[in-house]
Amino acid sequence: MCRIAMLKMELIFIMNIEVSIMKVEDKSLLVRLMELYNYEFTQYDNADINEYGYYGYPHIDDYWNEEGRFPYLIRVDGKIAGFALICPHCLYSSEKNAHCFGEFFIMFKYRGKGVGKYVATQLFRNHPGTWEVCYMQNNLPAGKFWKKIISEYTNNHYEIHGNEKEEMHGFTFRNA
Repeated sequence: MCRIAMLKMELIFIMNIEVSIMKVEDKSLLVRLMELYNYEFTQYDNADINEYGYYGYPHIDDYWNEEGRFPYLIRVDGKIAGFALICPHCLYSSEKNAHCFGEFFIMFKYRGKGVGKYVATQLFRNHPGTWEVCYMQNNLPAGKFWKKIISEYTNNHYEIHGNEKEEMHGFTFRNA
């Protein structure tokens, strides 16, 4: 848990941020949060819902069945604020036991307040080794966010991957 104080227009806001591993009993919550995430993400991937009104996510069960996957729930002041999914399937790193964010979602209400930065750096620390963070080229806010976080976290010791012809771009670094 972390307490972050923010100064905005001479008011101080204190947030308690919790990042906790999700239990299998939380799977239905993750499914619902993933729908919110996928809905928002359609501005980048143009996905459609299925005949049942869901976007779906094919890897939900994998987060409780596959080694190297970690589903995290994010809460701010006790309220659900998002999730982070760590997996070992990287696009640019072939190193064994590398980590990457399968998905990373902070709800609008909590963006721009340091929540995403705190969560990302906490998870980087909790999972030492090689890291890869990817984003879709047309998701400019994600690219800006990750470049800033990774630059600060690594003191500019990271590699950039992808070019204008590739759909995915990314960063790799070690934090051992």
